[in-house]
Amino acid sequence: MKKLFSMMLALSMAASLAACGGSAPESKPAETAAPAGEAAATEAAPEANGEGGALTGTLKLGMIGPLTGPAALYGGAVNNSCQIAADEINALGTGLTIEYNGQDDEHDAEKSVNAYNQLKDWNAQAIVGCVTTTPCVAVSAEANSDRMFMLTPSASAASVPAGKDNVFQLCFSDPNQGSASAQYISDNGLATKVAIIYNNSDAYSTGIYQTFTAKAAELGLEIVSTTTFTDDTANDFSVQIADAQSNGADLIFLPIYYTPASLILQQAKNVGYEVTMFGVDGMDGILSLEGFDTSLAEGVMLLTPFSADADDARTQNFVKTYNDQYGDTLNQFGADGYDCVYAIYDALTFYAEQNGGYDVTDVSFEDMCDVLISVFTNPAFSTDGLTGEGMTWSVEGEVNKAPKAVIIKDGAYVGL
Repeated sequence: MKKLFSMMLALSMAASLAACGGSAPESKPAETAAPAGEAAATEAAPEANGEGGALTGTLKLGMIGPLTGPAALYGGAVNNSCQIAADEINALGTGLTIEYNGQDDEHDAEKSVNAYNQLKDWNAQAIVGCVTTTPCVAVSAEANSDRMFMLTPSASAASVPAGKDNVFQLCFSDPNQGSASAQYISDNGLATKVAIIYNNSDAYSTGIYQTFTAKAAELGLEIVSTTTFTDDTANDFSVQIADAQSNGADLIFLPIYYTPASLILQQAKNVGYEVTMFGVDGMDGILSLEGFDTSLAEGVMLLTPFSADADDARTQNFVKTYNDQYGDTLNQFGADGYDCVYAIYDALTFYAEQNGGYDVTDVSFEDMCDVLISVFTNPAFSTDGLTGEGMTWSVEGEVNKAPKAVIIKDGAYVGL
């Protein structure tokens, strides 16, 4: 298994995986200072201020995601976790205070733009978001024009940061999820015949499907069934399941979100089709779906950068805090949101240390954008988080970190 994950790490680094970091209140956040003599800021970044390299003042941080509607499990987890991270940072007493404001977009592009405008009216200086891909594509275009910095926890389409120097991803990109999934299935001999069911009306699902099939062909994986659905037809999967079964598929690859995946699992059981199911990060959250029989997901595997059963202190502190405050099953999206807040905090701390201090109070979002871009694209900057250690970013906004795989056992995610 160590050999496997070494391979996966190499794969992720080579592909520049674009999929962030913190600690419990009583712990010190990850150190992010650059090596001696290496400056964090570019010439384009605004001049720093403050004394003694301290990060001070009040940062107004917004978040955009679905807090209601069919994708609320994602947005709710991100919102809750961002609030936890902000509260932890405020409790450190470093001189920085984060004012946090989470806005609901209902997984709708038009409403997401409205939420963005509300945050601008509130004088937000940076945004965590958007949570889902289609709204993020719309908002990122507005933010790029305005020069507002965005760090999305989970909008993974390559089109989100494409051509926008102010938009960064903390999640794996869709292309790399697809290729890494094919590699994992092949390396572990999980199937001889693979079926794929994907949403052809969704950029997230389609992007992963395309790179999965390309990598599968390279690896010699046999794809015996490829069927699709749309948002409007995501209730009856009898045709798709029958096609996979009749073609002898022993694994179904599901590059989709948890709601349609839950129906596929139920309907496959109804016809007695026992088959391995393999998903990606969009399936994380299925165990929290109201009314879902978690026994249906027994043995489901998925690639994700976070496992709530990890035994490191940082993860366990976060999981305990989250459960104590919200009583929900934590998913990867929550960890991504938590890491986003800490990544921004670490970046600003890095900038302050390299520039004799930085008071963020009343800094315009345009100037804040220049500062954060200068740090996130600086090779000397990295941050440790729940979803990855030593995370760095490319100038294209993609994050570099290693993927992990989990399997669902007894109604819980268990790391492989």
